[in-house]
Amino acid sequence: MSTGTDIEKLAVSAGMRMTEQRRVIAQVLTQSDDHPDVEEVHRRSVLKDAGISIATVYRTVRLFEEAGILTRHDFGDGRARYEPASDDHHDHLIDIQSGQVIEFTNEEIEELQREVARKLGYKLVDHRLELYGVPLEKE
Repeated sequence: MSTGTDIEKLAVSAGMRMTEQRRVIAQVLTQSDDHPDVEEVHRRSVLKDAGISIATVYRTVRLFEEAGILTRHDFGDGRARYEPASDDHHDHLIDIQSGQVIEFTNEEIEELQREVARKLGYKLVDHRLELYGVPLEKE
């Protein structure tokens, strides 16, 4: 018996009915080390099950997002991109030439954001930092 994927386990624990096609989509998302859009999730899913429609992927991704299993991002390229929801905070650097998304953490930036909020009279409860750049010219 399969132990299931991380996203699949979260969906089951959220009370979601898991069809075979949803299992494939959950597996594709769990195995992704990038931030795929729905079209890319579909391309990867049909390699495992040719019967999965783009509409099924859209519906499944929306269900996972509504259940708090996936996080949706808009990195300015006109398409929603997804990653598994996580309690571990990280920020993103987006290469605007290639579209590559690099995750990073930096405690100095985190402290600076908390300090800015404090100085403005707020306690920071959440934030999202996205940096957009191009590769430096190599000498």
